[in-house]
Amino acid sequence: MNRRQFLKAGSLATAAAAITPTWLHAADKNSSKMVGIQVGAVSFVDEGTQRVLDILQERGGVNTLFLAAFTYGRGIAGRQIPGQPLPDHGKQEYDVNFHGGNFATPHAKFYARTKLKAVKAPDHGNYDLLADVLPKAQSRGMKVYAWNEDVFGKDVPGAETVREIDLRGRPAGTLCPLNPDYREFLIALTNDFCQSYELDGVMWGSERQGPLLNAIGAKHGGGDPARVTCFCEFHQKAGKERGIDMARAKEGFEKLAAFMRAARKGERPNDGYFVQFWRLLLEYPELIAWEKLWTDGKHAIYSDIYKAAKKSRPGAQVGFHIWHNNSFSPFFRAEQDYAAFAKVADFLKIVVYNNCGGPRYADYIEQMASGVLRDLPRDEVLRINNEWLHYTNEARLDKLPTAGLSADYVFSETKRALDGVAGTSCKIYPGIDIDVPTEPGQKKTSPDDVYASTSAAFHAGAPGIIFSRKYSEMKLANLSAGGKAAREA
Repeated sequence: MNRRQFLKAGSLATAAAAITPTWLHAADKNSSKMVGIQVGAVSFVDEGTQRVLDILQERGGVNTLFLAAFTYGRGIAGRQIPGQPLPDHGKQEYDVNFHGGNFATPHAKFYARTKLKAVKAPDHGNYDLLADVLPKAQSRGMKVYAWNEDVFGKDVPGAETVREIDLRGRPAGTLCPLNPDYREFLIALTNDFCQSYELDGVMWGSERQGPLLNAIGAKHGGGDPARVTCFCEFHQKAGKERGIDMARAKEGFEKLAAFMRAARKGERPNDGYFVQFWRLLLEYPELIAWEKLWTDGKHAIYSDIYKAAKKSRPGAQVGFHIWHNNSFSPFFRAEQDYAAFAKVADFLKIVVYNNCGGPRYADYIEQMASGVLRDLPRDEVLRINNEWLHYTNEARLDKLPTAGLSADYVFSETKRALDGVAGTSCKIYPGIDIDVPTEPGQKKTSPDDVYASTSAAFHAGAPGIIFSRKYSEMKLANLSAGGKAAREA
């Protein structure tokens, strides 16, 4: 894109943004903005570190890097997912051999108190993401954060004894938040990064929820209600300490699983789907109690990470990635109290991915309309959910997958988060969708989309934003549109 084309694209984006009246004239009271981006090791290896930093600064106005330092998931590391459109930079090929792990250098001394061991990611040989990028970025005045994700591979040393146990006693692919080896590993990982590298901070993300919400499919993608977790020895002990009978809890989850299987087949209970669901909750209050037990365990990890980082590097900024399900499920939203987060976080990255948000939201509505809310027409489920979440300007259900969510959504969710941490020092950094993958025929990102969503976040009062999910899948014109909006802010 040459200068003339870029200016033309920018003017079109400005015109498109002008039709979003909810946030257009909102006051922006912040004068100094953080412009972050999530980026993995593969981009620096493929394109060259200085070249990538040039692009991020010139195109996106980026001044802060969130480097995918630890993950076994493709969401924040690796190259493009097979089947998705290729970006216009880096190697023009799909990454079919992604493995993951620690993309920096793990130091064994930090992991002496846990069975889990941090293994060097084999994807790029001995390449150390933090050692390479950190000094080069800081010499440009850019800040650098280690971005770690709660996604583990099957071959992680020690993981076989730390895995969650599902309703039927089977090991799950996820690790138990009450297992002391898991907790110690996350503390060790935080200490390793904060003490071994001159980082400006760390961010951790966990896209998981408790057994009750998983059982009813309260997320995009649904799930098997018989695979809910966790019923390991540590949860049994913690449940007993709270006076919860695990046998009763498991019995309740078995009946809930049977109810969900029947609901998805359209086998209506005599008194209706929602009434039967509520009857199960009344008969088995252990269902909610076990959900609270699991959720409390996950939230205790946020405090663990915060304390470890502050002890290792007092000036480090500590933040957390808040899962996109927070934008769809009022059940999950009830478990994400921003005021509580503010006690253990310097910042929150709230996911407001509006382009992929349309297909994801539509899928969430389908999950709920096939289960506990099956008494209602699907359009009515969407209408009620919009009322619960206070969404006033979103597409109809049949249009959501191709329309995405609006800039109004980005504005309102940013404003809600800011109000949630009001009176604290916790900052809100909305995660902006740039080419987050969607299925064929679903909403794809355009420069106008990125310009409008970035502008909406800043006009809502956000002191910064984070371009997401990862640079390796972003188109440069879309990144440029985000940079234009950031510079104007």
